[in-house]
Amino acid sequence: MKMSKFYVPTLREVPAEAELISHQLLLRAGMIRKLVSGVYTYLPLSVRVLKKIETIVREEMDAIDSQECLMSALCPSELWKETGRWDDFGPEMFRLHDRHNREFCLGPTHEEVFTNLIRHELKSYKQLPLSLYQIQTKFRDEKRPRFGLMRGREFTMKDAYTFDKDEEGMKVAYQQMWEAYEKVFNRCGLNFKIVEGDSGAMGGSDSHEFIAMSEVGETQIAYCTSCDYAATDEKAACKYDIHSDETVQNMEKVSTPQVKTIDELVAFFNVSADTFVKTLIFKAKEDVVAVLIPGNRELNELKLFKHLGVQEHDFEIADEATVKEVTNAEVGFAGPIGLKIRILVDERVPKMRNVIIGANETDFHFKNANYGVDFQGEVVGDLLMIEASDACPKCGGKIEMDRGNEVGNIFQLGTKYSKALNATFLDENGKEQLIVMGSHGIGVSRTLAAIIEQYNDENGIIWPLSVAPFHVIITVVNSKKEEQQALGEKLYHDLKAKGLEVLLDDRNERAGVKFKDAELIGIPIRINVGREAEENIVEVKMRRGGDVLNIKTDEIMSVIEKEFEFQNVSL
Repeated sequence: MKMSKFYVPTLREVPAEAELISHQLLLRAGMIRKLVSGVYTYLPLSVRVLKKIETIVREEMDAIDSQECLMSALCPSELWKETGRWDDFGPEMFRLHDRHNREFCLGPTHEEVFTNLIRHELKSYKQLPLSLYQIQTKFRDEKRPRFGLMRGREFTMKDAYTFDKDEEGMKVAYQQMWEAYEKVFNRCGLNFKIVEGDSGAMGGSDSHEFIAMSEVGETQIAYCTSCDYAATDEKAACKYDIHSDETVQNMEKVSTPQVKTIDELVAFFNVSADTFVKTLIFKAKEDVVAVLIPGNRELNELKLFKHLGVQEHDFEIADEATVKEVTNAEVGFAGPIGLKIRILVDERVPKMRNVIIGANETDFHFKNANYGVDFQGEVVGDLLMIEASDACPKCGGKIEMDRGNEVGNIFQLGTKYSKALNATFLDENGKEQLIVMGSHGIGVSRTLAAIIEQYNDENGIIWPLSVAPFHVIITVVNSKKEEQQALGEKLYHDLKAKGLEVLLDDRNERAGVKFKDAELIGIPIRINVGREAEENIVEVKMRRGGDVLNIKTDEIMSVIEKEFEFQNVSL
């Protein structure tokens, strides 16, 4: 492709709307343009990268005998209602009606559709195991679309579904997907961790997430420095414990005018935050509930959702009017004593002694309050977020925290969908059995952004060869010089003939503009054709930061082959 004909509208300034470096560079490098919030147009450069990622995904899926299909993105509501997810998925689902007033959604995922296909086609154990996948656009009406391709309302996803006759077969398929995903992300050049995840709206039992590491990633993970334990912070069990041998004292009411937050209370009472019990008020569907946790820790809302049996969209922090109604006090003075609502208690709170709590009276708190003596509630186990230096839930070692972006996930669904949709087969004895399923996804467009998050510098993107839109960019330094233009053209055709993907910058632009664009769009190998063109000498530079080589043109392929070998990519 010649740059003079290629649509790459690069930008010099960093767009104000973009926070993540991947979002900034995708816009600046002329790869995407926003249509509306969370919805993007993919321009030619990014489409080439997406196709490379899709090819890697297809090759690894095909290698484990998963077969590609393509389902409709337009899904009838009846299937979702059969599984109960029409309501459970909540406002993230795009819903619409056709001219006959029949309900549909734009598929956010396709468990129901694939299961529906199988229940009408698969009848015998002899047809199992079976693995099917697709690469398709998905739609989710995110409440806060952000970070460019990381959290959009429309995205490209590979979703695979496995069908087995028993749980053992499902686990074999799960492990095959695990290993295939490792190969996919290794080939994409990503630094990633595999962590335990929450099954969420997918349901099922075990789930793991593949997290591309990033200092500004939206997913926080906890991992042990002594064993192989790793999980998202929402999934991780918190082994933080409390032991107090203090003597129980008599509770006292204390005037605390305008002292509301934990930080303000710490300063007022001159004690540490672990002396307090926070009373948090929430709305869960039609109910109002209070949650008690240690004052120095954060609530894990996902654990609370699971205990209450609600979805995230059914849950919110109580507004000021609701807090006043249930506590008879301004916000900041809530406590458990006298509340007429359900009170859920983290398992650590009963072990605390002589704590400080809100008095349910504006400008007052109680000190020396004790669970079982002065207040009580429903102890429900672990409700806390894990933190760095907590004990590992698996071995007791030290927990560390890191950040990243989820690019893949694998789920053991079991019979959740086959039972709901009556997807059965006849076993060896002619007895009807439920199909046992798995669901496995890769965010293709998100992987593109994750690669940029890890491969960039102050000048732009640094594509790994395996996913680069082009292998080589030839920059004609002065396109008005016939000898430079002629050599650039010759190299362009010669390298293409050798199977390389080549971009020729033949534009009538200043050399500085061309060099800046070459750095910005990040093509791995750059060949500059300049003043030594008549001697067949060019500059060769690797975008990943290698030295500039001045070499004869007949040495170019040798240098390129070494770079392919270095990056472990086949030419």
